[in-house]
Amino acid sequence: MTKFRELCGTLALLALLIAPMQAPAADSAAELRAAIATQRALPRAPQLPRSAFLEGRGLAAVRLSPAGDYVAYLREQGESRSLFLLPTAGGKPRVLVARTQAEQLFWSRDGRWLFLRGSKSLASVSVGGRAGVRVPMGGAERRRAMKIDPSQPAAVLLQERVSVGNGERWRIVRMDMHGKRSVLRDDPRWVHDVALDARGRIVALARFEGGHDALHRVLPNGSLREVLHLAPMERISLLAAMPDGSLLMEGNPGSRVPAGNFRRVLRLTADDTLQTLHEDPRREADLDEVVVDPRTSMPLAASYRSTIAATYGIGDAQAVVAGIARQFPGRDIAVQAGSGPGGQWLVSERAPTLRDPRWHLFDPRTGQARRILDEGATTANSPKESQLSRKLAVSYLASDGLRVHGFLLLPPGVDPARAPLVAQVHGGPINHFRAGYDGTAQFLANRGYVVFQTNFRGSTGHGRTYTFASNGDYGNGRVQRDIVEGVRWLMAQGIGDQARVGIVGHSFGGYSTLLGLTFQPELFKVGVAGAPPADLGWGMRWLVAAGEQGDLPDRSLKHTLAALSLDATDPVTYARLHAQSPRANAAKMRRPLLVIAGGADRTVAIREVVDYSATLKALGRPMTLLVEPGGGHSPTAPIPREAYLFAMETMLQKHLGGPAPEPAGQRLRAYLRENLRLAGPEFAAFAKKQEMGSE
Repeated sequence: MTKFRELCGTLALLALLIAPMQAPAADSAAELRAAIATQRALPRAPQLPRSAFLEGRGLAAVRLSPAGDYVAYLREQGESRSLFLLPTAGGKPRVLVARTQAEQLFWSRDGRWLFLRGSKSLASVSVGGRAGVRVPMGGAERRRAMKIDPSQPAAVLLQERVSVGNGERWRIVRMDMHGKRSVLRDDPRWVHDVALDARGRIVALARFEGGHDALHRVLPNGSLREVLHLAPMERISLLAAMPDGSLLMEGNPGSRVPAGNFRRVLRLTADDTLQTLHEDPRREADLDEVVVDPRTSMPLAASYRSTIAATYGIGDAQAVVAGIARQFPGRDIAVQAGSGPGGQWLVSERAPTLRDPRWHLFDPRTGQARRILDEGATTANSPKESQLSRKLAVSYLASDGLRVHGFLLLPPGVDPARAPLVAQVHGGPINHFRAGYDGTAQFLANRGYVVFQTNFRGSTGHGRTYTFASNGDYGNGRVQRDIVEGVRWLMAQGIGDQARVGIVGHSFGGYSTLLGLTFQPELFKVGVAGAPPADLGWGMRWLVAAGEQGDLPDRSLKHTLAALSLDATDPVTYARLHAQSPRANAAKMRRPLLVIAGGADRTVAIREVVDYSATLKALGRPMTLLVEPGGGHSPTAPIPREAYLFAMETMLQKHLGGPAPEPAGQRLRAYLRENLRLAGPEFAAFAKKQEMGSE
């Protein structure tokens, strides 16, 4: 979360030369030209090894205890993690759990226990190191951890599926640190979230009603009274139930009023009046994160990261948060508050040029911050900030007058007018680029490419109206034009060599890459598509029927897609998407293409990827297909991740120029030889066989 700063002319930009900062938004040509001049005047960054952009987070999770007396953190240890406990008053950290597969951790309300959540299990451990309970997650019961129980000293709320004949019901269960269970509610519908009163009773819940989501108050007899009927893409998360009967929450309900367009911090009063407690002062970004007081549950801080990353204090916390922001000017700060006598706050300092966050303890009494968790082993291979590219928030007007948002990375010391330009398209499409560190974008910028990240209409992060502005036109239509027009706008500002423009993306970004090469070959000279659906209509139909997201318990995906005019079970929608698809227009695709996919992808079917690749091969089109056996939607293992970057770099270098890739090591070469299903001329040195087939 960053302290908000307006771009105020050349003096502010020149400050980038001496202090690494997140660049403010460039809404005018003059501001953009000034940013270009600043970046061009910097020394050229050396070519860094791929590993500098591949390292996993040294610290997987860091949490301040409710009283502020301890910081618990998970440190990466090879293929597992270790749980450490650091006293905030001083002293060395100690190991609580030597090896765990946990990915996240949560403090109990009393601060005496920690709950460790992994993909397959939930476990508890005391601050003294005593083991508590361990229960499996997922499985036939679809068990998931919902939140820490705020009414009990040390308990967590779970949701579980109960089979009833051919149907199912859903239980909300309280489980304490030793495994003692209490059923709080048995419901016929999927419950998203709950709020409890001080006595531990569920007094409100949000659930899927079969065609929409709704917020209900739970009456003393267990019956429900609907208080908010949520439209498609309206979401809420319950923060707390207050003694006066009001509910604190975050979300974007009330789409028919101006404030309802954006995700914000809210209060629903006892008489069910909806009030906004905090929203983006710029009125251009959704709420990204809210921090609450661990003692009172009142909101303390709100963060927004869709354009300029900014964090603001709420109520009595305004002065404290402002003091923290002054300590870290131009940074993205995330905070956690302790409610003990010392009142220390945990601060995460982030930036587009910081691969690994820096952690600090801030004392509101002195206004000073102290660096913690500065372990050389976790950041040994982290690039220097001066070697990475600043990330500039930009916006431009589309041809129909809509203002479109995005980000621009300008390599230091490079003349952007002569540099190759790469459009990086995000996945989703219900997603968006944020103002923080992006390893792939920084990798490309380090190789001398200008990187353009557009949050085209249909993206999240800029309000519900912005998301629905796509009107379902996700083929070769309005959404793709936003991307194309953004690239052309940059070139009109003197950014990018128009003869050397490429497009890359993953999932929906891969689909957009295929569209770009198929329908805009005069602009895009090469493409790299990760896990691309070649026919969005077929892909959405498969996802609902058989894919991982189509199997979600709330069954709401079909309704969301229908609201976005993407319901491929509708024959008219399917025909429209198919007619505009890269698959149906494969004969038009003549630009060189690299496709990377996972053999066990449950989001984009591997057979769709293989079918499209086989079609291009039969047409004699230049393409390469790299498939990770057993891989999912995105690579996670070290060698497949490195192969992704190496293959992308190789492809772009061959067709857009740039430095030669760092040579592949023995393990990477072996991986490429084994898994290149189709090898274009760019990868002839690694080709072993030319075979097609599904996983």
